[in-house]
Amino acid sequence: MSLASWFRWNEPPNRISQRNPTEMVVETLMMELSWQIKQAEKQQRERENEYRKIKTGVDYGWLVSYPKHSYDISPGERLQLEDMCSKIHPSYCGPVILRFRQVVSEYEPEAQEVSRLFRSVLQEAAEKIKEEEEAKKLAKQWNTKNRTSLSLTTFKSRSRISPFISDIKTISEDVERGTQPNRRVWSMPEFRNTK
Repeated sequence: MSLASWFRWNEPPNRISQRNPTEMVVETLMMELSWQIKQAEKQQRERENEYRKIKTGVDYGWLVSYPKHSYDISPGERLQLEDMCSKIHPSYCGPVILRFRQVVSEYEPEAQEVSRLFRSVLQEAAEKIKEEEEAKKLAKQWNTKNRTSLSLTTFKSRSRISPFISDIKTISEDVERGTQPNRRVWSMPEFRNTK
């Protein structure tokens, strides 16, 4: 028994995440939703305490004990939201969370309204993803069409155009010598066969 095999039992096993990226996106987005619901409840309680303090002039907030999490979305709505989350590509997970946080901070919703805002952000993201996929399809079709039409223009023949070869006669040389130009059109480049 070698020394290296003896030390292997002490190494942590290499574990590759068994979870699907879609499952991770759903879990991440749903955790963000539940966290935002908790934050909305907390802000709602703080607003109520401030209102009571202003109304009565006395702060009894230290007497009240609130449940940690009182509002929860219905199982049917949760399944719908999880289904919508599963349609979000992993690369859009971060931008969706940022957009959701932005919307929540703009509207300062109550706990019951957070899931509705979350649904609207998911729908907005799904529409953007769909638009980008359609744009990619069109670009791919365009590139395919261009590739076939360009194949005809890139056809290489044996004849090549050589406009800068030094033995090409020009009209200015004929004028300087006082000779008549040949019948050849001088504005055309000279074609030569390459072998």
